[in-house]
Amino acid sequence: MDVADLPGVPDWLPDHLREDGIEQLYPPQGEAVEAGVTEGQNIVAAIPTASGKTLVAELAMLSAVARGGKALYIVPLRALASEKQAEFEQFEQYGLSVGVSTGNYESDGGWLGDKDIVVATSEKVDSLVRNDAPWLEDLTCVVSDEVHLVDDGQRGPTLEVTLAKLRRLNPDLQTVALSATIGNAGELADWLDAELVDSDWRPIELQKGVHYGQALHLEDGSQHRLAVQNNEKPTAAIVRDTLQDDHDEDGEVTEEGGSTLVFVNSRRNAEAAAGRLGSTVRPHLSADEQAQLEGIAAEIRDVSDTETSDDLADAVEDGAAFHHAGLARGHRELVEQAFQDRLVKVVCATPTLAAGVNTPSRRVVVRDWRRYDGSAGGMAPLSVLEVHQMMGRAGRPGLDPYGEAVLVASSHDELDELFERYVWADPEPVRSKLAAEPALRTHILATVSSGFARSRTGLLEFLEQTLYASQTDESGRLERVVDDVLTYLERNGFLEVDGGELDATSLGHTVSRLYLDPMSAAEIVDGLEYWARHAGEPDTGDEPDGPEDATADGAFSTASELAEEAEASADVDPDDISALGLYHLVSRTPDMYQLYLRSGDREEYEMELYEREDELLGPTPSEFEDERFEDWLSALKTARLLEDWASEVDEETITERYGVGPGDIRGKVETAQWLLGAAESLAGEVDSDAARAISEARIRVEHGVREELVDLAGVRGVGRKRARRLFEAGIGDRAQLRDAAKPVVLAALRGRRKTAENVLENAGHRDPSMDGVEPDPDVEVSEESPRDSEEDEDSEIGEDQSSLGDF
Repeated sequence: MDVADLPGVPDWLPDHLREDGIEQLYPPQGEAVEAGVTEGQNIVAAIPTASGKTLVAELAMLSAVARGGKALYIVPLRALASEKQAEFEQFEQYGLSVGVSTGNYESDGGWLGDKDIVVATSEKVDSLVRNDAPWLEDLTCVVSDEVHLVDDGQRGPTLEVTLAKLRRLNPDLQTVALSATIGNAGELADWLDAELVDSDWRPIELQKGVHYGQALHLEDGSQHRLAVQNNEKPTAAIVRDTLQDDHDEDGEVTEEGGSTLVFVNSRRNAEAAAGRLGSTVRPHLSADEQAQLEGIAAEIRDVSDTETSDDLADAVEDGAAFHHAGLARGHRELVEQAFQDRLVKVVCATPTLAAGVNTPSRRVVVRDWRRYDGSAGGMAPLSVLEVHQMMGRAGRPGLDPYGEAVLVASSHDELDELFERYVWADPEPVRSKLAAEPALRTHILATVSSGFARSRTGLLEFLEQTLYASQTDESGRLERVVDDVLTYLERNGFLEVDGGELDATSLGHTVSRLYLDPMSAAEIVDGLEYWARHAGEPDTGDEPDGPEDATADGAFSTASELAEEAEASADVDPDDISALGLYHLVSRTPDMYQLYLRSGDREEYEMELYEREDELLGPTPSEFEDERFEDWLSALKTARLLEDWASEVDEETITERYGVGPGDIRGKVETAQWLLGAAESLAGEVDSDAARAISEARIRVEHGVREELVDLAGVRGVGRKRARRLFEAGIGDRAQLRDAAKPVVLAALRGRRKTAENVLENAGHRDPSMDGVEPDPDVEVSEESPRDSEEDEDSEIGEDQSSLGDF
């Protein structure tokens, strides 16, 4: 289809597409237009990676805006939100406005009301619904990218319920769902009342195969020699082969060497593989490429002062890199950009990189097709859908004549198995995970609280609009699970049930607005109640045995009961609550991904537990309750990491002490910050006096500072390192900073005039200008680290909230 023939789109769009070199639509894009994507028709587009899904979305959104509407683009990852925002901002030259929202969940995003296109994660959209964002009712088009993730047990239910709610809010809403090829795209189309565009067309050919021995065996039956030399590993041989130029009979280069993505099953394997493959890549780098890579490596070292940062920089200098969720956001962005710029020639990644980030390559190697699965008790095969997602990254339109996706076999039997299991297999059907009790616990409370259902009957009617209801043939299961969840929510004071009528309590509304799992809220409330009763005294063993037992028999206190007990315990000093106790409290909630206990950890944290048990907000489980006791210790380990961060322990020490990456620290810190903010609200809801102590613990973990720096670190632009320097220069709090001598401030901030002006302005200084000011020579400043240069320490934590939708 010629772009001039597009119906319903803005007048400027055909010329814009031609300027981008697009004269004709790809066949799947043409099918979507013929199915009505530019005229408000619901569409499910199941087409391969790099086959033009984004343009299908843009056609839907731009035509909706041209009709006077508003569009929402839902992404699975926060990193993808930024990428898509940058893509869509090209339309601002035509008068459209684009906004992105991935942050604060306790917000209605009111500023997004005047945006034509909004990009957000499914979790953020869900929170906007819970907080009654008024502009959601103005939506006329919603695009759900990577919609096959409704199959994900953790995040799928949120996407599923969010789409159902948006469609109920806006009965005429156009829904466009995008995915790589899946096994039951027709079922998704039926659920969404959509036309199906199901295609396996790609702009460049994708050849799938398996490497075994000295050859690459392809799905068409052909074989190509790909020799493994000397002590070389098969993966290294494939990378080396990909890097080599092809020549004709006259010696002219017919095809330049390409890049390789290697998928492995763990972070450790990704780092080790990248380190080894650097020696394979380095001989193929030009002098100019080596110089550019050295510059990128220096930027990587500046991101964080950790061994992970150094290892990544070392690999990048050799033209290789690793990519996983333990990296800081800055690390991942630098690696992705260097790979897209063809400077880094090979990236070794865990499967998170396959989830939509734009990193295509000439070849994809799926080295590890099994990974550890706790539910299986060992290594289990990856799904066909996940492997095909990885394979779809092979081949860069406009850069590569073809793409190759290669699995690696270690025996002839495994060669046959990999062809049967993955190369020739169709992806599994996508199945709803909504009927699991943890998912329904959260979404039923939110559905009642936000007014989507006022009765049990209304609740079941709403759930009938979900994918689960359209797929299930198990009569009565949904009703049984719903009744179990309603009982739990009523017993714990979140809902009131009266003759089939449902109403969220004040506590229930707060929990929903805060975007908490009700079980997390119950854990926090129970911990605050425990502290109010015990005032820091060790447990006597007379209390209910923790939240799991309480859940079974309804032993949690309701909001009114807790208020009465708090009033009776007015002599409790909330300042006696330790930061560790609060960090442990939020670390044992379902909303925090705990650190697991490594070999040898149990004894260390048992000792820590017995030394500091009186600081914890809840009765310690018995050692004979193996699972609960181990969870308690895992929460203690997580709390210790947070305590170290809030005690100004340096990042490198933390990564080594806990076996984590810089991105893990940032993820844990942001999650703790969010949960402690929620705990502040809950303390107010149940009349607990602990809010002040919780607030201080939250600020300490937010900025990574000790108690004496809490006020100072709260000044925008200060952060943990600058706060410590100002403190050492004799400036102890915001008030002193506001009236401080400018030469002292300038000296403490290492002579950086712009930084000093910004800090003083944010503190409310009457004259923040540094014109003519010289640093006070009597102020001693500790020696500067190379990684301590021009960093914006107000954003040290970044946006790497891994447990809230980062990957």
